[in-house]
Amino acid sequence: MNLFLKIWRQSRKDAPGEFKEYQVRDITPDMSFLEMLDALNEDLNARGEPPVAFEHDCREGICGSCGFLINGVAHGGQRGTTVCQLSMRFFKDGDRLTLEPWRASAFPIIRDLVVDRSAFDRILQAGGFISAPTGSAPDANAILVPKEAADTAFDAAACIGCGACVAACPNAAAMLFTSAKLTHLNKLPQGQPQRDQRTLNMAAAMSREGFGSCTNHGECEAVCPKEIPIEFIGNMNRDLIRAAWKRRREPLTLSESPKDER
Repeated sequence: MNLFLKIWRQSRKDAPGEFKEYQVRDITPDMSFLEMLDALNEDLNARGEPPVAFEHDCREGICGSCGFLINGVAHGGQRGTTVCQLSMRFFKDGDRLTLEPWRASAFPIIRDLVVDRSAFDRILQAGGFISAPTGSAPDANAILVPKEAADTAFDAAACIGCGACVAACPNAAAMLFTSAKLTHLNKLPQGQPQRDQRTLNMAAAMSREGFGSCTNHGECEAVCPKEIPIEFIGNMNRDLIRAAWKRRREPLTLSESPKDER
């Protein structure tokens, strides 16, 4: 089948960008979407034109590297599917597709369909580490974890940090990503010692990076390739209120005590 593509082209971060149109021919239904772009780039290279830059690694929906908007929908709109898993059998001969990068000020464009998602890394770094004893491996049943907590943490850990939630949100919020990473550790016994500080630090880092606020549109959950539930945002908000209240109730240290103004 043949397709007509309208792709955002931008040579570098500070350069102006524009949409350019291309046609790809002889695409088979068994190809993945990225393989279709590989075919386009082979044709562009043969003609001496710069290939379309897009990010990828595992091409198995695990790493979270790939991702862009297809006709305005993150990852193309197939439920629980990343771009690299998107099969060309979902499209028809003669389809016109518009491809553009994630649109968020916290995700500056590097080139074409590639954006800088290092803001996610800085949010994770702000979370710090968990307390774990060193030495020999503990017994598997040394720390009892309730099944519900284990299942919830496992579901949260499925987040691959692709950024689709930010791209789909009208506010460019990173709440689904941040809440998944927080829920992963905050639900487990190993994550309790730093729970409050982790929550406050990651929420502050998210704000510093310029992400917007959640207004419960639910678009993030709809496009998430790992189907992370929006209820994790509620978990994060509860933990944030809990941490802020506990900090407010903590006694002041000597250095923080108000001075006697008499």
